[in-house]
Amino acid sequence: MTQDGDLDALVRQRIRGLRVARGWSLDELAAQSYLSPSTLSRIETGHRRIALDQLAPIARALGITLDQLVESGRDEDVVIRPHRHEARGYTTWMLSREDSPAGLTVAKMRITRRVPADLRVHPGRDWFIVLSGTVELRLAERTILVRAGEAAEFSTMVPHSFGAAGEPAEVLCILDHDGERTHLGPS
Repeated sequence: MTQDGDLDALVRQRIRGLRVARGWSLDELAAQSYLSPSTLSRIETGHRRIALDQLAPIARALGITLDQLVESGRDEDVVIRPHRHEARGYTTWMLSREDSPAGLTVAKMRITRRVPADLRVHPGRDWFIVLSGTVELRLAERTILVRAGEAAEFSTMVPHSFGAAGEPAEVLCILDHDGERTHLGPS
């Protein structure tokens, strides 16, 4: 099968899968997309070419974007590999894609460094939950110990820094664009 044929088959599978997942018959999807049930059946089974003017109303009826319906099914980047930042004292696993629709970055971090002396400020908010170990969080003059099972959320306009309190700590964090650039970007 050609690459186009693979994508065509994937789109057909998605249409049928989303329709069935919603518990809809062909008649119900037809009513929502303003296409005939027989046209939808032929699209799903591959007996009719899919036209762009059909995909848009189908995607809208299924509650997804046209981009989501036709995005590539390639999965060469399924495995998330760690990135070590020796100089910064942590390892990161990026759990969200670069094109995350919410504009947020989700990452797991293994922090080995102590709290840096320099406190940083940037727009936005940071959030993290400690999975193991203890994180020392400095917010201006305050020092807060955040232990395993506890979470922290704070304005990043407050001068802040964080590091492992003793042994390495692992956290799951959610960062906005400015937080990602500050905490995970180039040093």
